[in-house]
Amino acid sequence: MANATPPRDPYEDKLDNLTDADIAVILAELRRRLKAPEIAAAHTCIRCGLCADACHYYLTNGELEDVPAHKLNLVLAVIKHHFTPGGRLAGGWVGARKLDRAMVREWVDALFGRCSGCGRCTMNCTSGINIHGLIRAARGALAAAGLVPPELQSTVMMAVERGNNMGIPRDEWLETLAWIEEELRTETGDPEARIPVDAKGARLLYTVNPREPKFFPLSLLAAAKMFYAAGESWTFSSDHYDVTNYGLYSGDDAHAGLMSDRLVKAKEDLGAEVLVLGECGHGFGSTRWEAPQWLNKRFPFPVKSVLEVAADYLRQGRIRLDPSKNRKPVTLHDPCNLVRLGGVVEEQRLLLTSAVEDFREMTPNRQKNYCCGGGGGQLAMTRFAKRRLSAGRLKADQIRATGAKIVVAPCHNCIDQLIELNKEYKLGTEVKTVIEVVADAIVLPPRPA
Repeated sequence: MANATPPRDPYEDKLDNLTDADIAVILAELRRRLKAPEIAAAHTCIRCGLCADACHYYLTNGELEDVPAHKLNLVLAVIKHHFTPGGRLAGGWVGARKLDRAMVREWVDALFGRCSGCGRCTMNCTSGINIHGLIRAARGALAAAGLVPPELQSTVMMAVERGNNMGIPRDEWLETLAWIEEELRTETGDPEARIPVDAKGARLLYTVNPREPKFFPLSLLAAAKMFYAAGESWTFSSDHYDVTNYGLYSGDDAHAGLMSDRLVKAKEDLGAEVLVLGECGHGFGSTRWEAPQWLNKRFPFPVKSVLEVAADYLRQGRIRLDPSKNRKPVTLHDPCNLVRLGGVVEEQRLLLTSAVEDFREMTPNRQKNYCCGGGGGQLAMTRFAKRRLSAGRLKADQIRATGAKIVVAPCHNCIDQLIELNKEYKLGTEVKTVIEVVADAIVLPPRPA
């Protein structure tokens, strides 16, 4: 009996059957997003090649299609053809190209399949071009026509429709917190220790990546233990606690703004003073830096990473750490959206150098560190998984060179990628969050009499 023909991918069918109306939608959204300054900046590329040396895709695969300037020029060619007189009149001479089905396919492959939005190319651009920002704008144009790869789009819609990107029901979330509360009482020896939910007037509203309650509940325990030791006034929301925001990756500003606004409204409804974002690089970048633009409003309250909060505890003496409790050599991965694009750089280093006996930096590190390869929605887009793991070799080589036995990453997106790299490249390491390592080192205060 002949083998059955595998079912056709509906996404591929959609790309094959794009209409003139679809193309018009893409162009209209691109034109709306890119104003004259952005278009002028894109034209200043001098083909110096420094962006190629900055890109982990190109450094591992060496393909022309991986060069950030090539990706930029795919977008710029369309801008020239459709939005400039010179492009319409002398397209071949100025590098202009019409946006047609073939070009849309090139966009999808290059902009979604060969970019994690890490921003390292932008940092190294001699002309100061916001390359990753222009790539996201083009992703947004594809999103307007319903052309986000379906695995990534389904993650966005799960969060929009179910309240979190893992689709965790409210009762399951609350049951997990109740179980973690019991663990917290055992850990602290205090029968009164609590994990507050919907507590009105708490100082902090704490938000997390839903992968924590789903797969890594001990991360929740670690944060709760730290808050307990610090004597903090804090709470979870029973409904809106998802710090992740895959709208940043899809380019869909409307859905991205909706997800960030839910956290803002939860903070306001509970009367908390500070919105605290858990260990999620793109979640921090989305709500701390991008959401005010998506929502067209300035937040009149502090938005902080949990790393900033923890570092303040340490500086103020609200927590004490014993590094002898963490004796294995530890290295730190710097998440792109938190460090290079977010500005949270030294807090995690203060925490780790206080919490472990043997801390080893990767080379390069801080803003110059290489992307792990899991950002930009790559972990969600299974069609590009082989390429993602291949590009992650650079990060695996960095980790191996340190000789560390524990890799710490203040981002669950990065942690998932690092776990896969650990298996793929046989690194033999543990992978933890910063707050997990801090919690392991905490010296608990004496119990109240």
